[in-house]
Amino acid sequence: MDATVVHVPENDRYEVRVGGETAGYAEYMGTQQVTVFTHTEIDDKYEGQGLGGILAKGALDSIRSQGRGVLTLCPFIKGWIDRHPEYADLLVEEPDDVGEPQDEDA
Repeated sequence: MDATVVHVPENDRYEVRVGGETAGYAEYMGTQQVTVFTHTEIDDKYEGQGLGGILAKGALDSIRSQGRGVLTLCPFIKGWIDRHPEYADLLVEEPDDVGEPQDEDA
């Protein structure tokens, strides 16, 4: 399966695409320092194909490359990080670490 993770900042989400079709997404809110994942969903048609993990890894790799942290309100992303401790360093533990809302022009 040819799955690609794409950042779609105008929709505040990362998408996993298969053959150009959006198969799922991870929604977030952002500040200057932190990406707060709020919801992840995979289309029923693509359930059970490992796309959630591909999406989580791609999104978290993108965030790491930006030097940002992660806050997980989404149970799927939280569970994925729990199973992949090599991503635990991205987690923001203190609410004070969240920072100011991100400037839309940034």
